[in-house]
Amino acid sequence: MTNRRRVSSPRSAPRRTGGSRIAAVGTGTFTLAATGLLDGRRATTGRRYIEELARLHPRIDVDPLGTVVEDGPFLTAAGVFGGIDVCLRLLGRDHGPRVADGTSRELLAPLHLRADSVQRTIGREIAESTGLEPTLRWMETRLHLPLTLPDIATHAQTSTSSVTRRFRARTGLSPLQYLLRVRLQEAQRLLRETGTPVEAVAARTGFTSPAALRHHFRALTGTTPRAYRRTHLASGGTRRAPEPPHPA
Repeated sequence: MTNRRRVSSPRSAPRRTGGSRIAAVGTGTFTLAATGLLDGRRATTGRRYIEELARLHPRIDVDPLGTVVEDGPFLTAAGVFGGIDVCLRLLGRDHGPRVADGTSRELLAPLHLRADSVQRTIGREIAESTGLEPTLRWMETRLHLPLTLPDIATHAQTSTSSVTRRFRARTGLSPLQYLLRVRLQEAQRLLRETGTPVEAVAARTGFTSPAALRHHFRALTGTTPRAYRRTHLASGGTRRAPEPPHPA
């Protein structure tokens, strides 16, 4: 377990790094959390320590499902393979899928010739998952719309079976499971940061009714949207005016 004492002068860290990205892997998230830099942001850690991270750092939106979670300049990963995914993701973004694929082959070199087919599959999955980024961003800007699996596959320019396989390789979730998680995360943000009524939060995040939002919200967080908002305000959170609705 990493040292969890608060790091001195935490808020100066982004200035010292010149705005560079900062990543933490596994229990290393506790060290980054101790600086306060993750307050108000999403993060993850090893699955054994999810509850402990949430308990020790209630201002962090701990994602129990994420293998890799990116929020602003901070990336956190659930474990060793998540750490590899962080590195390959950054390589793919900065230098292209060919560099990420080549690096993955170096990291995951087979021990014998018969593993070549497995190696090629890994390389192909990483290269394909890099190409999902535009579709992920597209989905995140259309949460209020009734997106379907064929809609997502069409945007990704592939079949429904292929896009499902690529989503599972990238996120560990199916496309519609990922969409639900992102909708709930946006609902949490609106409840924490704005005075948008719960009914409007449901509409803005693509739920068919406030009851549907409550059902899924309770399944994820164990509480209701209104109770979540009250808890956040009681812990010292701030709330802005309601955000304007999405254009039709």
